[in-house]
Amino acid sequence: MITVFGSINMDLIATTDRLPQPGETVSGSQFSTAAGGKGANQALAARRAGSTVRMAGAVGEDGFAEPALALLEEAGVDLSGVARVQEATGTALILVGGTGENMIAVVPGANGTVSESDAAAALYAMSPGDIMMLQLEIPPASVEAALNGAREKGVVTVINTAPLTADAPHLARLADIVVANETEFALLLGRELRDNAAREEALRQLHQETGQTIVVTLGADGVIAIRDGELTSAKGLAIEPVDTVGAGDTFCGYLATGLDQGLSFVDALRRAAVAGSLACLARGAQPSIPLAQAVSDRLQRN
Repeated sequence: MITVFGSINMDLIATTDRLPQPGETVSGSQFSTAAGGKGANQALAARRAGSTVRMAGAVGEDGFAEPALALLEEAGVDLSGVARVQEATGTALILVGGTGENMIAVVPGANGTVSESDAAAALYAMSPGDIMMLQLEIPPASVEAALNGAREKGVVTVINTAPLTADAPHLARLADIVVANETEFALLLGRELRDNAAREEALRQLHQETGQTIVVTLGADGVIAIRDGELTSAKGLAIEPVDTVGAGDTFCGYLATGLDQGLSFVDALRRAAVAGSLACLARGAQPSIPLAQAVSDRLQRN
């Protein structure tokens, strides 16, 4: 079983010909809303991949709460760990200019109320060997409490170091499995990585120091990882991406499910890489997450 302890948002997306200057008003051409939040995205990905999934987090008692949870509920994610609080449901306000550039303001809202006691409650419902997934869109003290409590209970933890915060280097050291993109990995290390050889050497050094499984996603170049002293890599699909916003969260959810279902690490990595590629073929973080059968079909074809 997988429990996701993390954020739940509604994304409010407006498209304009160009981004406004400070104090300026511009006309928009399109508006849409979409369920989001890295925690909710990863919970949906793990559920669509085939795992039993429980979401733990918080939404408000406002009009955004239900649509923020709609796709999770439709997919059969257990929402009993989602609290209803007085704060507004978390939102991301996104302006997209005509050339694709964007401006984003994230208002944590209910996500900011997720507490250390919520971490304890989420862990209480788990068993040794279960998997807990975490990200960095809820308070760092709550993430730290969950990571420490999971270690005491024998729960396997997967942390995605996004969005990268000042607390990320410390929190990442507390997890069993760390998933970072190449930029985040360099920032976690505190130094630039000149080339692939430097990245591989950094992976070996950090793994030797911590014993953790470390996964670095490389966009179109796939993924590289180290586990139990063995360096491995996997490729995604050769595609023309439409929207990459859901790729990372899809990868994380599918990786966790692969491990939850007993796949070898190499097979879980490959399946997650293909799923992440497929998520780039449709718009929106949650609507773009592929179903397990679609991923299996592409794996067989490739």
